[in-house]
Order: sequence, then structure tokens, then C-alpha cells
Amino acid sequence: MPTTPTMATTKTSATTRAPTTEITVTTEPGRPGFSRRGLLTSAAAAGGVGIVGATGGFALGRGSESQGASAGDGGPSRRDLDGANGPQTEPFYGTHQSGVETPAQAYAHFIAFTLGPGITAAEAVRWLRLLTADAAALTQGQAPLADSESELAVDPARLTVTFGFGAALVALAGKDHVPDWLKPLEAFSIDRLDEDRCTGDLLLQICGDDPLTLAHARRMLFKDSRSFAKVAWQRDGFRRAYGSSGEGKTQRNLFGQLDGTANPGPGSEDFARIIWGQGTETADPVFSARGEPPADLGAHLPVWMRGGTTLVLRDIAMNLDTWDQADRPAREFSVGRTMDTGAPLSGKDEFDVPDFTAVDERGLTKISQVAHIARARDGLGPEAQIHRRTFNYETGAGGDSGLLFASFQADIERQFLPIQRRLAEVDLLNEWTTPIGSTVWAIPPGATEDGYVGQELFDG
Repeated sequence: MPTTPTMATTKTSATTRAPTTEITVTTEPGRPGFSRRGLLTSAAAAGGVGIVGATGGFALGRGSESQGASAGDGGPSRRDLDGANGPQTEPFYGTHQSGVETPAQAYAHFIAFTLGPGITAAEAVRWLRLLTADAAALTQGQAPLADSESELAVDPARLTVTFGFGAALVALAGKDHVPDWLKPLEAFSIDRLDEDRCTGDLLLQICGDDPLTLAHARRMLFKDSRSFAKVAWQRDGFRRAYGSSGEGKTQRNLFGQLDGTANPGPGSEDFARIIWGQGTETADPVFSARGEPPADLGAHLPVWMRGGTTLVLRDIAMNLDTWDQADRPAREFSVGRTMDTGAPLSGKDEFDVPDFTAVDERGLTKISQVAHIARARDGLGPEAQIHRRTFNYETGAGGDSGLLFASFQADIERQFLPIQRRLAEVDLLNEWTTPIGSTVWAIPPGATEDGYVGQELFDG
């Protein structure tokens, strides 16, 4: 095997980063790139924020995987020619809002609003009542009263609308109702945040399996909002289209990596504690390989949030051009997982528990201490877990590409920040990722059929 030439350079950023050593590895004549050896050499100087999220070791409590529709004889999958997914609905009313524990849909639109000048609590309640009524109708395949294109509402395709409250909206009900964590995250050295993507008083996460249905819902909810607020920012996201892969399979991001392996399974005791902050009181609960998470993660939430959770939404730019220069060993070394199956480098299956002490025939650890999976998990307790509901985005050929990283957890301080701080300190994936947007939201509980989202806050 020919020797790969390397070239090291030292560069000092004009921003707050310390000098770093960059290792350029060429695998073809005249082509720059990254290799496992180069990443290992520069790991000690690495710093910054990668795509936040623990990866690895969740075989328990996950939904089953389906193989798609078949001809009925166990043969190859066939296309759905009947539009079976169009009429599918997700519940709107309930203890929790949909769009959190709901299996992720194919498309998403995040839109943040800033309150208009002088908006009062009474006006905010009127706005929330209007949004709730129209979102409830749209998610069930029914046209709202003012819908002039009612035909576009008849195929909901698992449409969900999830409300997130910012501090200014909560403060309308009384400043004493604003929890101390409902504020911007602490500064991280590798953040390159666009201030315009770090604001907002109300967030709507609109998700569904049909982009036409989603676009119609977005327009209706925007029309509801024009008298009360203006758009602060918005971003579209996507996953695999409905039917492209079996239900329950882990999605891939634009780097080609499996993204979300470590998520707690919907309906599990893990999910109830980690996301909703309280257990199910099941007699014999089953937990993942991470161990039993505390049952009090939601104890700090204010009364009006019981049944809700918290959301940290990070807009993470991904440099696909420099990622193209990394060979497969370098990519797998930086993540700590194989690219094809997503198995940890110490195992064979995606859901194998990573062994951070395993060594290869040379006596080197199979998973680097600065690989993403190690930084996001090794040494952290069972409370440091999140539910990542991510969507890819791109703005066209040669445009922006990235990941909308929606992290749901009961307690930001005890769950999200311990992971984020470690990744910000050092994570090999930081070579290719840059956070450009960051917001924090309170996710209220679900609404009753005669109520509205946020009623516990404003009427409590």
C-alpha cells in the first residue's frame, strides 16, 4: 500500500479559537483530504461543537422495524399505489403535545415568531386559541373555517404542529412564570451564531409526510399570526421520504451517518423519564444499557409545564466539501461508528453497546477518546441523555447544508449541557460542523379538546 504524504500547517483563527494544527492528507495526486492518522495527530488541539447527541447502545424500548408493503407472499416490497399514508393522522389533543414522541415524519418546517409591539396577555391568548383550533383541524384532515383551499387539507399524512414558548411570551402571564433556564445557552467557543437565528417568542414545529400538506398548514398558521406577530426566522428540513425505508430505521444525515441511534424508544420508561420528566409507574420498568435515569428530571419544571418538556434547537452548518475530502477510515474514526451499519467500532451491530476500553491488534483503543461517540457518552451518567429529532436542510447546489438539531429533554442543565460542554471542548466532528443558530424553548403540555395550548400558563 503506497504511503500517504501528509502536510501539517498551523493556523490561528481571527476569532476566539486557540491556534490549531491542521493535518492535510492527500489520498490522490493533487487532492487534499483527511485521514485517520491526521485526525489522531490533531485531536489534542481539536475544539468546538459538533452535532450534539449521544450515540450508541439503545436496543431496548425501540419500535420495531417494518420491511414495507409486500405482495403478501414474503416477496419483494412493492410500491404503495393506494395513497395509504395520506389519511393517516396523529392525535392533536392529549396530555403531551404531538411532534415530540411521535415517530419523525419526512418533512419539517420550523417557524419562529416575534410578538408585535404592545401585545397583551389577552391578545396572546386569542392568538393561541386561534392557532390551536386551526392546528387541531389541519392535523385531522379538516379545513379551518377561513381556509379558502380546503382541498389541500384532506390528506394530513401524519401532520403535527408543536408549540414552543419563549421567555417574552411566557412573561405576558407574569414574569414569575418564566423559568430561569428559558434563556440563551451559555457561549461556546466554536459557535458562529447568526443573531437573526437566535431569537423568537413562539416556535411552531410543523411536521408531516407530505410537503404540500405541510406547506398549506404553514400558510394557514402564518395567516393566523399576522395580526399578532412577525416572522423572526424559518427553516425547512427533511428526512427520507415516506416509504423509502422501513419504519423505525435510524435516519441518515447529509454526512451519510446514521443519526439518532441512541434515542430512547417511544413509549418506554426511559422516554417518560428522560423527556417528560416523570416515570410511568410501571411495576417492572426496563431500561437501556445506559442504566436507570433519575425519576425526578422534571421536578424543576413549573406547574404550568407539567406534561411538557424543554427544547434546545440548534442550527448546525455542515461543510460537505471538506467532508468529501475525508476517506472512510477518517470518517469512521471521527464518529466512532461504521458508516454503513452504524455499529460502534468495538461492535458489529448498530445497537451494540460501545466498549470504550476495547483495543485492536496493535493495542490501540478501537474508539478514540475524542471520537464523537466517546465525547457524547463515555463517563456520563444515565441522566445525561436526550431525544434528538433531527432534520437535514440544504438550499440548493453550492448553497448551505446542515442539520436542524432538535434536542428534547426534561432538564437542560442536567441532560443537554453536560453533553454539549464535552463536545464543545473537543470532538473530532467539529472539523466539519459549525453551529449558526441556537434557541431554547418551553414545550407546554398538550391541550384539552375545549382548551388551547398554553392554557395552564395563562389561565392557571
